[in-house]
Formats: sequence, C-alpha cells, structure tokens
Amino acid sequence: MSDESTTPPHDPPQTPSGKSAYVSKIVRDRISDQTFREWYAEQQVAENILEGQAYFNGPSPPKDPGKHTPSKLLQCHRKASYDRQNAPNEGTPPEGLFWIGSEFEEQVIVPFLQDATTPKTYVQNSVWIDTEITVEGTTVRLRGSTDPAIVTKDAEPLFVTEIKTTKDVQHLSEPKPHHKAQLHAYLYALDEEHDHSVRDGLVVYGSRTTFDLKAFHIEFDPEFWERVTEWMAAQTNYEARGELPPADSERDWECSYCSYKHRCGEADTPYSDIEFDGLLPLFADYDRDPLTEYLDGYADAGAKLTPTLAHVYPDLVPEYGAYEWSCPACPETFAWDALDWDGDTDDPPLCPNCLDAGEMVTLGGPEPHDQLSQ
Repeated sequence: MSDESTTPPHDPPQTPSGKSAYVSKIVRDRISDQTFREWYAEQQVAENILEGQAYFNGPSPPKDPGKHTPSKLLQCHRKASYDRQNAPNEGTPPEGLFWIGSEFEEQVIVPFLQDATTPKTYVQNSVWIDTEITVEGTTVRLRGSTDPAIVTKDAEPLFVTEIKTTKDVQHLSEPKPHHKAQLHAYLYALDEEHDHSVRDGLVVYGSRTTFDLKAFHIEFDPEFWERVTEWMAAQTNYEARGELPPADSERDWECSYCSYKHRCGEADTPYSDIEFDGLLPLFADYDRDPLTEYLDGYADAGAKLTPTLAHVYPDLVPEYGAYEWSCPACPETFAWDALDWDGDTDDPPLCPNCLDAGEMVTLGGPEPHDQLSQ
C-alpha cells in the first residue's frame, strides 16, 4: 500500500474543511477491494509467522501421489487432482466462507462443546493423525488434523467432531458423503494410533445465516470406509501414472461450482480435458491472488501471464512477464501489447499477417501444455 496515490503529504491542511477533504481523499484511496485483499493477505502472512508456520506463506508444492488429507477425500477424482497438483484456480476462491467456518468453530462450537461435555473430559481444538493404509497393493498415507475432539486429562481422544458451515441446515437429512469420509479418516487413524477404541463422532452443520445447528451421530462403518480407501488408492494410482483422472462428480450441479470447470470441459468455453499446469489462453477470469500464487509456484518452469491476462493485470507484467500472441495458421507472434485490442475475450484479436492475406484467423497465447519448460 505504498502507492504514491495513497501516500499523504508531509504537511496536511490545518483548517477543518481542508482536513476533511484531506482525510476523505486518503480514506477513499486506501479503502478498495484491492487494498483490502493486500491488507488481509499481509495479516495472514504475519499470523503464520507468529504461529511458527511461515511455510504456509509460500506457494504449496504439488502433493505426493501417495499422501492424502482427510478434507479432500471422496470427491471428483479430476477435481481432486487439479487441486492437489495446483492447477490454476478459476474465478474467486471463497476465502470468506473459509474464514466464517473457522470463526464458527473456534468462537461458537468449541465453547458450546466445553459446556456440553461430561465431567473430567475436556475439549481439544484438534488432534493430529498420521497413518498408513495398504489397499490391494497400494500404500497411501493419511495425514491431517481433526476438528475439536473430546479428550481425557492426558489428551487421549475419546470422541471427534467434524464442523461445517452451510447456508441452510433444514434441508439436510444426512451428512454429505465427503464429510462422512473425513470423519471416518479421523476415527480410523485414532483407533489405530491409541490403545483404546475411538469409533464414533459427530458431523455438525451450522447455518451461516441463522445459526441453526444440525448434528449427525456417525459410527465407524467398515463398508463405507472400504469405499473411501478404494478412492484413495485409485487417486494415488492416477497421479502416480501421470493420468488426468475421469471427471466423476457425484452430483451434476457440483460442476457448476467447481473451480476447474473450464479446463475440465464442463463450461461453455472451448476447453476440455486440460492437464494440471498452464493457463487457458483466452480465459480472463483468474482471480489475482490465486493467479500470482500459481505464477510463483511455477516460476522456475518459466510461467508467465497469457496475453489475455496481461491486459487484465498489466501491473503484473513487469514482475512475471507475458507470453506473446501466437497464430495457429502462420509462424508469426506478436507482443501482448502490440495489437489494438480492448480485452474482450469474445472478440479476440485477429492475426494481421493472415488478415493481409485475406484470412481471418484468431490469435491466442501458447496452449497450456506449451507454456512451461518442465
């Protein structure tokens, strides 16, 4: 936030009316969507350092095929791989929902559980799990931390919860399968790691709008757990072979809300079955924060902005660079800013050379598989 437009002069006006105009300009300049995002990102960086978790501040490396986290289980295999391999996130991630979920758990559910638990038992914010499972010759490792757990005075877990927020809880008649899978992962791991049984817990949903709550008691189900472990083994094998998994969402509507629907082929754009890395050439709806995270994560492989995104975020070009426009019909390329184009992706620029020859050929950037030098 050190932009010159937001830097106040050394000597502000001394009259009330002058001070009012001065304050008005400074506040207007400093309060915007972009400055708020920068401020919030810096708060997260500082908090991670304070908590001794500075490693969260850099881009996340792609996941090892054999490692799984409970929160990613039993989802569309393709979506899971896109997420695990850090494919560029389309649209704006729901950071606000994550924050609300965390605050609901810490500020509401934990105090409620502390009052609801039995004598001589206690509430612990989370319990770490780390266990290996072998499924039909494939070994997978499951690591993560639970939501609040009921424990003994020696911090031995007795009962675990999985806390989720949603818009409305009235329509829920059972927990969602991937939430049930998450709780089962905790139950299996804790039961394996301790010398006493940990076989049941709660999936708790809280409404973000009304604060209504609905809880589902879950007992460990070996048949359901077998389904989850088979999913983990299949996911590991897809990624170990370098395959793009099939798109297999459990419900059709899930694709509409997926952060990778365009590269997958479930949206009204000319893309389908795109691999994990690379940006879509004529796609402009990449939010700034996940875009820069992607560019930072693949900096060593030469990641740059597409010409389309260079028009959306010209201020990022000096830091990250931009690919040139390329023509599919002739060998000519053009600098991202060399052509008169208004940024309308429905009307991309035409190749000047081909146009001179009487052909109307649309320019694009390099295709995703041609963008990185792996």
